[in-house]
Amino acid sequence: MSLTNCRFYEDKYPEVDSYVMVNVKQIAEMGAYVKLLEYDNIDGMILLSELSRRRIRSIQKLIRIGRNEVVIVLRVDKEKGYIDLSKRRVSPEDVIKCEERYNKSKAVHSIMRHVAEATQTPLETLYQQIAWPLNRKYGHSHDAFKLSITNPDVWKDTEFHSEAVKNELQLYISKKLTPHPTKVRADVEVTCFGYDGIDAVKTALRTAEADNTPENQIKTLGIQMLGAAIERIAANIKAAGGNCSIKMAPKAVTEHDDAVLAELMEKRERENQEVSGDEDSESGDDE
Repeated sequence: MSLTNCRFYEDKYPEVDSYVMVNVKQIAEMGAYVKLLEYDNIDGMILLSELSRRRIRSIQKLIRIGRNEVVIVLRVDKEKGYIDLSKRRVSPEDVIKCEERYNKSKAVHSIMRHVAEATQTPLETLYQQIAWPLNRKYGHSHDAFKLSITNPDVWKDTEFHSEAVKNELQLYISKKLTPHPTKVRADVEVTCFGYDGIDAVKTALRTAEADNTPENQIKTLGIQMLGAAIERIAANIKAAGGNCSIKMAPKAVTEHDDAVLAELMEKRERENQEVSGDEDSESGDDE
């Protein structure tokens, strides 16, 4: 048994009419030769007639070597190892469902492979003892892994190969699947050109902090609260003769979004500095 290679699921072959993720390896006159990524890269074939509903003028425009594709299983000959597949019978909804399942299975496979290598345990042994039983019980072992972070009872019926496997698995699941904090952000522009404009803007912005407590740091509630806070800012600044305009409505953001925003703000700041410099040089020339 290998430490790194194993099929994702208990059955060695996919069922007829099931959707699977494949990687295109070769294009020939009869169709496309592929590897079934979820079944330890066993061979399959998408027949030419099953590539598209339309008349095929160029196979290369329909399918490319190296690309992953969602296909449906038409026939499985376990004795000869033939698996016939179809791309043309797959709907956009089928693609989404298959991609979601594949991504979850790939995440589980990454965790299982790490544990196998860290504890020198055959990968298929870990699947037999852990992932496949959890698939039967919870629908997908990925859901069970996430649940186990807060509910250790997930493991009560699991027979671990060793204590080292149990400890490494739980530690790595906690590291990989623990949800990261979600930020909620909105962009608003508050202006007030009255005599006490600066104080009015400060006062208006402080109203947004009224309900900002640790108990309220939940994404959906946070978005609602941020929307209400903006309404208070707008009402407060308008009462002082100012204005508040929403540049971006409240939404949940990731670390990547924050990085993009920071880069954009730095770019704007550089542009403003360049404009200011140009204006100074122009005024100097006029003088």
